Amino acid sequence: MTRSNLQITTPSDVSAGEVARAVTGASAEDAAKAEHLGVAASDRAPCCMDREPVVCTEHLTVQYGGQTAMRDVTMPIYRGCITGIVGPSGCGKSTFLNCLNRMTDMTEGCRVSGRVLIDGGDINHGTVNLLALRRRVGMIFQKPNPFPLSIRKNLTFPLKEHGVRSGSQRESLMTTALQQVGLWEEVKDRLDAPALGLSGGQQQRLCLARALVLEPDVVLLDEPCSALDPIASGVVEDLIDSLRGRYTVIIVTHNLAHARRLADDVAVFWLEEGAGTVIERGPAEQVFTAPRHPATAAYVEGRRG
Repeated sequence: MTRSNLQITTPSDVSAGEVARAVTGASAEDAAKAEHLGVAASDRAPCCMDREPVVCTEHLTVQYGGQTAMRDVTMPIYRGCITGIVGPSGCGKSTFLNCLNRMTDMTEGCRVSGRVLIDGGDINHGTVNLLALRRRVGMIFQKPNPFPLSIRKNLTFPLKEHGVRSGSQRESLMTTALQQVGLWEEVKDRLDAPALGLSGGQQQRLCLARALVLEPDVVLLDEPCSALDPIASGVVEDLIDSLRGRYTVIIVTHNLAHARRLADDVAVFWLEEGAGTVIERGPAEQVFTAPRHPATAAYVEGRRG
């Protein structure tokens, strides 16, 4: 993936990484990673081709203390694709994401109606094992939230909690996950150092590795780049792009440029009659270039929202 929206002219003896550190305050590791992960458009992961729904919501509605926050959301999420969830603040985007692995269970007074189906099974059925569900549907939040443990234990601890008893297997899975997010070379000699000592971008990649180490089918990302500097944001964006085809990715973002670059499909959330709902969804190119709903057109053109 190329990023032509930010061009910096530098003397020939100054690297892009050095400029990045000077301009943004990014760590040396994040800046170097940004140089290393420049991905040409021709080298991007293949777009999702199999339009098989893996997640389907049917008339999904969420209330908090009797107040409807999100109403009647019915939509498919396709296997191996990156689906962007966009829209103004307060229109139910994060609420929708939280429904997909039942994070809503943790909010007192929250009532969910309708259905969330993953491969045809209703996740709100009383017999669903929540630990197994959250292993299958991983989540990365807006602000990096590594455990206050070592880098190693941030990955081996959840594996142990999810039943991986073999220490050698945990170490192998940890190594693979760190390699997947491009962190292994940066941390392999300090795995027992505190994870909180990493830069913001590295912490977010560690959190992504923590989700991937559990080998999920679906990865939920709630504004994963909003708390990062531009260089670290670019690194994480490239990593998300690389997940296409291997994982089903659902990303909430306020950054329409991110959604344009990353998403195969887009759903536009909007506030109607006091509750968030989907006003338009479809292939990203169609939503951004030929929107059907007037509010979508105004939003993607920057006239509303």
